Amino acid sequence: MKPRATPYGSWFDLSMNSLMLAAESQAVISLRMAQFATGGTSAAEAQLMVSEKLQAAAVAQAQLVSAALQGVPHLGPARAVAHYRRKVRANQRRLARGG
Repeated sequence: MKPRATPYGSWFDLSMNSLMLAAESQAVISLRMAQFATGGTSAAEAQLMVSEKLQAAAVAQAQLVSAALQGVPHLGPARAVAHYRRKVRANQRRLARGG
């Protein structure tokens, strides 16, 4: 998203992206819980879930540090949220098609 001209634009964008991340995450949680409840998911899905969370957290932390070292620490949170949203949407697509 392109930054807005107002001083609150980037905060508004970050808030909206965080809200979307929360909604998309809930959809993924629902898909996983439905699969777990029906027995359609193996232990491999649970292991994948945990490893993806650890990897995504490491990447988000690296993005925050990188933004700070580049002198633009205010961009770090938006980059981290964007990274999480990409990962969550990929999981949602995979789980929705039964994979």
